[in-house]
Amino acid sequence: MNEARVILALVFCICFTLSYFTNKYVLSVLKFTFPTIFQGWQTSTGALLLLVTWKLGLVEINGLSRSAVFSQLPGSFLFIGNIYAGSKALSLLPIPFFFVLQNISEVFAFLSVIFTRQEKATWRKLISVCLLLGSAVSLIVYNPRFGPSGYTWAFIHLFCAGTYKVFQKNSKTRPLSDLEEQFMNYMISTLLLASLSYTTGDLFGALDFPLLTSYIFHAGCLSSAVFGFMLMLVTVKMRGSLPQEHCGVWFFLAKVLASGLSFYLTAFNTEVSPVTFCSVVLSYGGEALFLYAERFDKTFR
Repeated sequence: MNEARVILALVFCICFTLSYFTNKYVLSVLKFTFPTIFQGWQTSTGALLLLVTWKLGLVEINGLSRSAVFSQLPGSFLFIGNIYAGSKALSLLPIPFFFVLQNISEVFAFLSVIFTRQEKATWRKLISVCLLLGSAVSLIVYNPRFGPSGYTWAFIHLFCAGTYKVFQKNSKTRPLSDLEEQFMNYMISTLLLASLSYTTGDLFGALDFPLLTSYIFHAGCLSSAVFGFMLMLVTVKMRGSLPQEHCGVWFFLAKVLASGLSFYLTAFNTEVSPVTFCSVVLSYGGEALFLYAERFDKTFR
């Protein structure tokens, strides 16, 4: 791996950590619990920044045909469910716990591929799946104070995230590039979340938010949108520059970095018992084994 790819991967880890930290800060510390407003702001900002970078010639986006748009609609709705439920879950759960439950989306995608394509699972992957599931179950059992609401939203989030991965893998043709797909997700999310803000009452609740005029709140929301957009861009770039197994390793390292640093940030107040700490370590061990199994199976297939 050359220096440019290493720098790209390190930038990804930094953007990943900052994106989750700013989101967590706005949602938990500032207690802005209006997901349709918060995610609508992020997706509309992402769409606007993507348009600006396209007009400046920094990224390439082609015209969206009607057939391509309709083929992506199921994925866009899953994307909305993913970010909405993820926002609710992240506001209630510590970052390490959120990642432990989020890892189950890999299990969901893996099992879906096994059943739909009738592929045989290796013993390495089966052990890793058991570790991921076991860590999530132990976390829920020994931390009931975060449920049922936090865990319920987390499971909705991982279901949408896992289904979206299956949708991408099972698409026989990809008429849209990654950036075009993301642009469409942004646009549809902005329109739908804007309409939902009225029906859910989030719009009126946000107008009465005590910190609405605070510069700290404005800085947090702006940072979360910008870091989220940067994370999306560098993720697309990294997936186009690195092999899939290398991308998986960097995603893993980014989650470990974000989880580790969150323990030292007093603003997040992440308290864990020895049992829940072991659950977090067990989850990352299962994910590492899963990545190793992916690379081993691909090498000797």
